[in-house]
Amino acid sequence: MSYKEKFEQSLTKTNFKNLSKENQEFITKKAFLYEFSFQELKQLIDFAIDFKMWHEEDISKHFKEEYPNRKNAFNDIRTKWNELKNRPNSYTKFTKDLYKDDVRKFSFTKFEGEKTALGSCPVASPNTRCCNLLTLDAVQSCGFDCSYCSIQSFYNQDKIGFDANFKKNLENLKLDPNEIYHIGTGQSSDSLMWGNKEGVLDALFEFARKNPNVILEFKTKSNNIKYILENEVPKNIICTWSLNTQTIIENEEHLAASLNQRIEAAKKVSNKGVLVGFHFHPIVQYENYLSEYEEVYKTLINSFDPKKVALVSFGTLTFIKPVINKIRSRNFKSKILQMPMVDANGKQSYPLDIKREMFKSAYDTFKPWHKDVYFYLCMEDQSLWKDVFGYEYISNNQMEEFMKMSYMNKIKLNSSI
Repeated sequence: MSYKEKFEQSLTKTNFKNLSKENQEFITKKAFLYEFSFQELKQLIDFAIDFKMWHEEDISKHFKEEYPNRKNAFNDIRTKWNELKNRPNSYTKFTKDLYKDDVRKFSFTKFEGEKTALGSCPVASPNTRCCNLLTLDAVQSCGFDCSYCSIQSFYNQDKIGFDANFKKNLENLKLDPNEIYHIGTGQSSDSLMWGNKEGVLDALFEFARKNPNVILEFKTKSNNIKYILENEVPKNIICTWSLNTQTIIENEEHLAASLNQRIEAAKKVSNKGVLVGFHFHPIVQYENYLSEYEEVYKTLINSFDPKKVALVSFGTLTFIKPVINKIRSRNFKSKILQMPMVDANGKQSYPLDIKREMFKSAYDTFKPWHKDVYFYLCMEDQSLWKDVFGYEYISNNQMEEFMKMSYMNKIKLNSSI
């Protein structure tokens, strides 16, 4: 088989179609010059996509005029790519102009769920500590556009699906009255951004009222709290905000509410008497990230009564291959894949030493809240717990029981106020 035939066959198994026309021509020219193997060609194509996505110099600028051989040429580009991945990211070259055309266009659709079943945490994996969260999916896909989000790999982002049978099926959901359930609604979409569209919140509020043994958590990056403020909220509902630094919000969490908007929304909900919580997931490493996150932590400490805060969680970027491929298929600027990646229980994530640094800094800063708030690591290696918190759980079930007990105690305390 000629190299031309091999090259053309290889392209169908790569991200070649996601390259700009200029980069397609450049990669083709270099491929015929050095006759790269399939694996080398595949990686070079991904390098070209990454350089552009990271807002770094084009791959054509990284190539030297001439190399003595194929291996030398490939290794040189791989080395430059690795150097960029293994240094702290900087967003100094990112400007708002990069996102001026970042407008989502989507349509609403309905589907008829056969029944409303409780799902399990979709990212659970061996060797990570998991709280065994159960999930209710009333909406499929999200209207925000966070660069790192895994939802984009499971649903068509252009269509937001609402379950037409959600209320009826939820009413028929049978629960054991002697068991405590922790259920989240923010796994397949944002819990609050759609408000009460299609009666979703009506159904969930009624479900919470009828089932006092349920801890129902709404997780959001929105400031759409109109329904919460205008209605009586069952005490067993907890509203939690996923927070990040404004640097990450501006550059990676497109179309979501700003940091200040999220905190102000959480304040109003807390002042209404609703338990709140905060998720720092993902914490992202970049230049001066520890000090920027510390400012956010201190803002919360100064703004909220810890007795009215149910939880604070920490986690970071963890990718499966389909999500990485989906991110590379998009024509946008992001530093989210410009990170040192190692195997993390079959996925890709930061090395453990970086995780220890980010999580320990976070927990230590929250010292004033240690006695009153439940802290946990979300889907992180179980070996990190002792280093971060000074203790660890022997199993997921033990973690689940301690979490539920903490939340229920807060709910009972909040009910008596």
